[in-house]
Amino acid sequence: MAAAAAKFGTMFGVSSLGTVSLEELREAHDTPQVYQFYFHKDRSLNHAMMQRAKQSGVNVMMLTVDSITGGNRERDLRTGFSIPFKLTFGGMLQFAIKPMWVINYLTHERFKLPQLDEHVDMSGGAVSIGRYFTEMLDPSMNWNDVAQMVQVWNGQFCLKGIMSVADAKRAVDIGCTGIILSNHGGRQLDGSRAAFDQLAEIVDAVGDRIDVMMDGGIQRGTHVLKALSLGAKAVGVGRFYLFPLAAAGQQGVECALNLMRLEIERNMKLMGCASISQLSRANLRFR
Repeated sequence: MAAAAAKFGTMFGVSSLGTVSLEELREAHDTPQVYQFYFHKDRSLNHAMMQRAKQSGVNVMMLTVDSITGGNRERDLRTGFSIPFKLTFGGMLQFAIKPMWVINYLTHERFKLPQLDEHVDMSGGAVSIGRYFTEMLDPSMNWNDVAQMVQVWNGQFCLKGIMSVADAKRAVDIGCTGIILSNHGGRQLDGSRAAFDQLAEIVDAVGDRIDVMMDGGIQRGTHVLKALSLGAKAVGVGRFYLFPLAAAGQQGVECALNLMRLEIERNMKLMGCASISQLSRANLRFR
């Protein structure tokens, strides 16, 4: 994913639960890098992880604020999905009819979480991951904690998971340089509004003082253009590249990004827009 992002000149993000180390990614690619950070009860651990990110050359610290507890992900429960992978009867059946999956799984490098190796014992597999979320992440995180992180980081700092004008204004007040409107792919709070629904009012409130981005539901070039027309500086994608990544690795991600670029360029031509700066709300009509 990082290699494809570098080839297309776009930003990429790695999570504190990422399977590749910050250092390895920075050595391989000099594309702007974002660190998606989860807030821990152990403040010294937070500080140590931030210092490591700073030393590795991460450009943007992005604190996730909409996942202080795991959502009720019913599809994962039905399919038996877990991290790391845990073999179930359904999984064995899928492996039986797709033998290349077996070969890939057996020849792939061992699952690891290098950002946490020094701090968390993951030897218990999926149980350890669950324990990490329930015991180590801090559900009492508040604005003072975030403000302190902003000061310690002393650089580009973004909050991911903002969904209201009040929170957007608070992010500005404590010194954040960016916010990402997101409902975490709709996997956290059932029935929450989509980030796009909140975009216009938040841009109107703080768009002249902070970079407003949005995440969620971006699957086509027109989706990007709608968000930019409402005032977003950028959009984030997850499922958009994850399925191509699973199917074809870096080549799949490059194919997806190329399709997105072609759609954006074609649609802008059809709209009569020669540059991103010409996109505006005049392009949109809502019923």
